[in-house]
Amino acid sequence: MNQTFDAIVIGAGAAGLMCARSAGLLGLRVLVLDHANKPGKKILMSGGGRCNFTNTGAAPANYLSANPHFCKSALARYTPWHFIELVEQHGIAYHEKELGQLFCNESSKLILKMLLDECAAVHAQIRLQCSIEQITHTDAGLFQLRTTQGTFTSAKLVIACGGLSIPSMGASGFGYLTAKQFGHTVLPTRAGLVPLTLSGTHAQRLHDLAGVSLPVEARSNGKAFRNFMLVTHRGISGPAILQISSFWQPGDELQLNLLPGQDIPSLLHHWQSTRRDSELKTLLSEVLPKRFAQRLCEHWLNNKPLRQYTPRELADIAALLERWPLIASGTEGYRTAEVTLGGVDTQELSSSTMMSKRVPNLYFIGEVVDVTGWLGGYNFQWAWASGHAAGNALAA
Repeated sequence: MNQTFDAIVIGAGAAGLMCARSAGLLGLRVLVLDHANKPGKKILMSGGGRCNFTNTGAAPANYLSANPHFCKSALARYTPWHFIELVEQHGIAYHEKELGQLFCNESSKLILKMLLDECAAVHAQIRLQCSIEQITHTDAGLFQLRTTQGTFTSAKLVIACGGLSIPSMGASGFGYLTAKQFGHTVLPTRAGLVPLTLSGTHAQRLHDLAGVSLPVEARSNGKAFRNFMLVTHRGISGPAILQISSFWQPGDELQLNLLPGQDIPSLLHHWQSTRRDSELKTLLSEVLPKRFAQRLCEHWLNNKPLRQYTPRELADIAALLERWPLIASGTEGYRTAEVTLGGVDTQELSSSTMMSKRVPNLYFIGEVVDVTGWLGGYNFQWAWASGHAAGNALAA
């Protein structure tokens, strides 16, 4: 049987469900297809199960893209406050954790249920465990999808099937392959918001400190993020590292300020004036995790009583604490990456509708597009905004 719809959305994630809801509100008959056995798997796992569903400070500056202006239109027309209003309409309690990051008080299941309820209210159909075997574009301008659940036809097609991050959740390169099928350029992809791995000397020195966490300011390629770093068995993670990972690539310099917000030279001089007989590792253990401070003094700093340091030595210690050079060997890859950098070239899409400039009535939204947000709810806001933009455009 060949069933016909006004629009078909491939991908039952954040962007796809928002798109289906927006199009359904305008009276369109929408079908959402997904090969997974459950919708919104990334929604469910996000934020430690509480879904960091947006960020009140979301702005174009919080996104990476080869075309940094592309995201402006969609973000301006569907802001965090629009999504917050929807959350409040459904009676979902939420809180701000830090830096504008909003989380559910209870469970991310509530955000997914909200989206599914919204789709149900506008009679959008969702078919799961439905693999797409072939997409053809007919002479009449229709998209025909042959799937494991039959053939579906529509005048409008939306690709919302995400990127390559977390393949265990069902991620695949299907969206990129479809883009290429229809003549689109796909910019090189790589893992983003991902832990960094260490090898050699740094790995040997830090390996047994796995679990140690401390606030740092991570810097690379002109970007700096202040938050926590976590030492892991493979290397380093934590919010500051995940953030900088999107700007760092193997071979790039990475430096960490181990005492962010502190005037380190003044602190050292104060210690030398008031606690002259205390050893450096003892004093650093008061402002850093003890094991980490001791490891620094074993391998990077010459430990001795403060009274024995010359002004030059104190200056060198301050410089190292402010710009500790950490040589990362790579990332943990897509397996643990929260997002995929790169994707469908935005130069070939309309920024206001997300429609292809190459193929009429073909749309790309969410993570499959070359727009990647910072950590902290920004990627969900892009999903809502791009899904809303395409959903509204489908009715035109």
